[in-house]
Amino acid sequence: MSSREIRVPLAEVVAVLRDLNEFVVSLDRLGSRQASGTADEHTVGRFIADRDVARRLARARHVLGVALDAQLSAEESAEIDALCDRGHFYGTDSALSAPPPGAESPRRHDPR
Repeated sequence: MSSREIRVPLAEVVAVLRDLNEFVVSLDRLGSRQASGTADEHTVGRFIADRDVARRLARARHVLGVALDAQLSAEESAEIDALCDRGHFYGTDSALSAPPPGAESPRRHDPR
């Protein structure tokens, strides 16, 4: 993997950073509340649903994926996709298992 830079429009970066900052700060606070006993097991799930976290994270992934696809060769994009496929996915038997055959790459998910 090269160390070259990828350009992303500033407005897109700011939107992604705002979402990520909201999630990191809020999840940290929720974790503290759970540790102190002032939040029940449903609190994080309500936060995720109420703040539309899954869609917003998919949008962040889409922003980065579009920038990468526009600036990388097909081979480089394939390398990134292979690395993303090796992530830790909830509900799989193995932490390093790839998505099921026919599933699209996690990096290429359409956030709509």
